[in-house]
Amino acid sequence: MPEKIYLPVKGVGVDLIRINRVAGVYRRRPERFLKRIFTEKEISLLLERNNPVSSIASRFAAKEAVSKALGCGIGAVQWRDIEILADARGKPEVYLQGEAARWAGSHGITGVLVSMSHDTPFALAEAIAYGNR
Repeated sequence: MPEKIYLPVKGVGVDLIRINRVAGVYRRRPERFLKRIFTEKEISLLLERNNPVSSIASRFAAKEAVSKALGCGIGAVQWRDIEILADARGKPEVYLQGEAARWAGSHGITGVLVSMSHDTPFALAEAIAYGNR
């Protein structure tokens, strides 16, 4: 059995959002909404889907959850400072940039794990920030 590695949890965040709330904002001004919240890589990933609204909502919730896990919330960091992409197997991976990366570094956070799900009418995400002892 492989040796387990334990990293200290620095913060936990969760967010639950109604998919139709995100859908309403997205449908009014899709390009403006996407460019304000998501990076170009995220937008490409989201728009590959046949019906992207549920995925947009869960990724939006994930960014909120990550900001909460960092301990600062959106405002102290920008939406696009948190990038969530999929690895080769589809697992979401969090990449921090700009102010989010600076905040994490100054608070001993070395990474963030995130899990997302959606089932109408809700999208849900949970994030765990971890770091050095």
